[in-house]
Amino acid sequence: MNPAAGQRWRRPGALVLAGLTLAYPLIVYLGLQRFEPRMLAVVLFLIAATRALATPQPIWLAAAAGIGLLALVATLGNAVLPLKLYPVLVNAVLCAVFLVSLWRPPSAIERLARLREPDLPPRAVRYTRRVTWVWAGFFVLNGSIALTTALWASDAVWSLYNGLVAYALIGLVFGIEWLVRQRVRALPDE
Repeated sequence: MNPAAGQRWRRPGALVLAGLTLAYPLIVYLGLQRFEPRMLAVVLFLIAATRALATPQPIWLAAAAGIGLLALVATLGNAVLPLKLYPVLVNAVLCAVFLVSLWRPPSAIERLARLREPDLPPRAVRYTRRVTWVWAGFFVLNGSIALTTALWASDAVWSLYNGLVAYALIGLVFGIEWLVRQRVRALPDE
């Protein structure tokens, strides 16, 4: 694929990927009522292909390979568990991205902050590092709960947590961080 074609694919691919990822637990829950797991694995294959095309950096290509592996195991074994492990994989990859960014600065949150404020003061850089740690911790916790629901909860509980509760928790962490950021910004400069 030439670079221009890759650029044209990235934005629509990212939107498709976001939509599929957000709706995935509901798709699996409803789909399991009508289809075998191997049929639903098509959704995972689609997510893997979209991930590889939309964000071809090494970490995201590794994520696409992991997603593809889950889809393959679900297909070959006609098994539900690999389908339910996708949210676990998402949290693991995001945690890895955030942790790696702490050892290879700038941190993930600093990169996002610099999109709005290119000239971050040192205090803000320290704050973004702390927030990056918070998000990494969140992904560990959320991924652990996703794993617990995949292994031991009913399909309905798995879908409810991974398709609603987890998103509410993400919103809560965003909201709390926004409130803390407002307080930090109000502090006098060092």
